Amino acid sequence: MIDRQRILGFLDIAGDWDSSLLFVLGGAVGVTVIAFRPVLGRSRPLLAERFWLPIKQTIDLPLIAGAAIFGVGWGIAGYCPGPAIAALVLGRPSPALFLLGLVAGSAAHGLFETSMSRSRTEPR
Repeated sequence: MIDRQRILGFLDIAGDWDSSLLFVLGGAVGVTVIAFRPVLGRSRPLLAERFWLPIKQTIDLPLIAGAAIFGVGWGIAGYCPGPAIAALVLGRPSPALFLLGLVAGSAAHGLFETSMSRSRTEPR
């Protein structure tokens, strides 16, 4: 997952497709199918006071836009956040640049959300 060329090859289904990440996907889905229900059947997690699960169950524009932005960014950069952090040990500039962009984008989103919430609550 930290080899961006492998990621980009997996996403290139119309070109030179690299199917090796199907094993990673299969492993993740397998663990989830086996462990999801038993873990959530517990009264609380082992190392926390409670489970932190999403309460919103609707699909709306911010969810779709966020997923699209994530997907486009993953397709362009070849990284998603976790593997990009792990890839920092490779000493290449691309994961560091990706993470800088991620932090900048998150900060910009925070500023945007703050200004939008202020404009909603201020009288006109």
